Amino acid sequence: MLPRVPAPRALVALALALALGCGERAQSTATKAPPTGAAQAPAPAAKPVNEADKPKPANPNERPLPSFDGTTLDGHAFDVSSLLGRRALLFLFNPEVHQAEPAAQAVSRIARLSGEQNFAVVGVALGAGAVHAREFAAKHALDFPIVDDGLGRVAERLGLRAPVALVGIDARGNVTFAMGGPPDEVPDPAGLVETQLREALRLPAPAGDLAPALGVRPKAPGFSAERLEGGPRFELKSLRGKPVVLIFFLYTCPHCHNALVLLKDALAKLPEAERPTLIGVSVGGSSGAVRDRLKSDGLDYFPVLLDDDGAVRAAYGVVAGVPEIFLIDGDGQIAARVDGWRDDRDPPLMRMRLAKLAGGPVPMLLHSTGYSGSEVCSVCHQREHDTWTLTQHATAFDTLVRHGADANPDCVGCHVVGWNKPGGYTITPPTPHLENVGCENCHGRGGPHLSPGFVANGNYEPVCVTCHDPEHSLGFQYATFLPRVSHAENAKLTGLALEEKRRLLADRARPRADLLPTTASYVGSDACKSCHPTEYATWAKGAHAEAMAPLDRKGQASDAKCQACHVTAFGRAGGFPKGASPAEHADLARVGCESCHGPGGEHVKPDAPRIGTIVSLGDKCDSCVILQICGSCHDQANDPGFEFSVVKKIAAQKHGTIQAAAKRGAPPAPAQ
Repeated sequence: MLPRVPAPRALVALALALALGCGERAQSTATKAPPTGAAQAPAPAAKPVNEADKPKPANPNERPLPSFDGTTLDGHAFDVSSLLGRRALLFLFNPEVHQAEPAAQAVSRIARLSGEQNFAVVGVALGAGAVHAREFAAKHALDFPIVDDGLGRVAERLGLRAPVALVGIDARGNVTFAMGGPPDEVPDPAGLVETQLREALRLPAPAGDLAPALGVRPKAPGFSAERLEGGPRFELKSLRGKPVVLIFFLYTCPHCHNALVLLKDALAKLPEAERPTLIGVSVGGSSGAVRDRLKSDGLDYFPVLLDDDGAVRAAYGVVAGVPEIFLIDGDGQIAARVDGWRDDRDPPLMRMRLAKLAGGPVPMLLHSTGYSGSEVCSVCHQREHDTWTLTQHATAFDTLVRHGADANPDCVGCHVVGWNKPGGYTITPPTPHLENVGCENCHGRGGPHLSPGFVANGNYEPVCVTCHDPEHSLGFQYATFLPRVSHAENAKLTGLALEEKRRLLADRARPRADLLPTTASYVGSDACKSCHPTEYATWAKGAHAEAMAPLDRKGQASDAKCQACHVTAFGRAGGFPKGASPAEHADLARVGCESCHGPGGEHVKPDAPRIGTIVSLGDKCDSCVILQICGSCHDQANDPGFEFSVVKKIAAQKHGTIQAAAKRGAPPAPAQ
């Protein structure tokens, strides 16, 4: 399930440790006072990690993590600069403090996702001593490096005054969030920490998350609860057949206040017969305090339920912050889940959603000067939105997050909506509603409503090739790619069960088998040697030239399943024949030139054009193109982590001494 990026909201149980300023969810301070023992803000950094190697910050408000080093519990040297290049989570804990127990349980579960999601987890054991820290780590299966900070040197460097803290770091070494340990009064402290970490690290939501996903609406859990005003208990089933707006709120939360003000106005404007019923669940405060505050604010217009034991929150997965708003249709299914509240965006979107929930005409409240985002489009175009979620376009930005490139301007443009355009995506301030390749990438700002001439004669190819160019999208052919993102074609898949849809998406994310040309025959690496002696000599010294050696050592040299990734062009015309002996095809019994550059049959013909008859890689993007070529064999099962270290590994393999074909004849670069 996709990660959710919530709007600003009040944290009801776990306070952020750093005052990063007002704004998006990871930058807001809890409106509720931090619990006892919450982590304090680290001291200002005197020197960022590896300052000379760091790119210039894109945001002057970025807060670099102070540098530190140390020795891990198993005796290895550790330097925090080793984390540069990918996201990281620091778990600082004193094993003698009870808050460390639930935090460790949550971090242990989160750490299991670190490989596939490409983030590091590092522990820092405070105070108690190495022996006790090792016992604690073993008890909670903390299978990651843990720095021994028994003398408090790291804690002092970070300015930490709390016994438990969780600190997030981005790929550039800047602090993105900080959290203290969970308070004692929450019913599931480990679940609370895990939920907060999943959101902060942008990890997939856990199974059973109550939000529509891939076109599937989950059933709203039934419940009963005491009413703020007393009387018989409320039963959700009493509203069966009617649309419901269920809001979890904290009476002191300003975001909740603003949401309730909007709901009061918007609901009153809907026809009474079709108007959704608003039900509130108070998550904190005495009955009298809640009643008095709502009355003084003029918001005592809806029934409020009490949830003193947290049962309703648990049923709906509301463990982190408020407001949380669930729109439940007449069939009892959750049509939308709204995390938090953005005053600059949510009011018009909520008005559209309420009108849709009521079954009436939906007002078209598009952004007048900027981009609206796919969520807005989805209100009226639900079928098209559901089919879009089955494409890789819908998760394009998450690819950048996993690769630590979500703040790289060279990469961001083709993974967001409206890059470098007025009202489009910006890195700072963050604009999460414009992440991914959305509706307005293909249909223009506001779609045909605001950009009627954006697509001429239904031909989207000019739009596609702005990103699917030779440098970033090898072998792109509009006619064959279009069905993969076509609403009509993907509509045929909407009837699949949720798990089947997830498997479909996983298959679509795998490297394409048809990436390299298929019309020519393979000729072997020796045929390349005469024209490319330097490249050949460099390749011959590498592991690819001896690819059969590991199979020989394991007695698997004749195993066809293994041969496929250790020979050139297994089973293809001119390539290594299926069932053949490596000794009889020595030139092909290795990962040769054509494994990466495609068949050379046309390229080696007398008088054949040199450009266009073989795949040149010197002008290609490592992460976009070369990863696709290598990834079919260097996958998670056979080479864990290759996807996220491809740039470094390709740099070690590069052997080109001839200028890339696409760059020949280009005008010289201007003088600096």
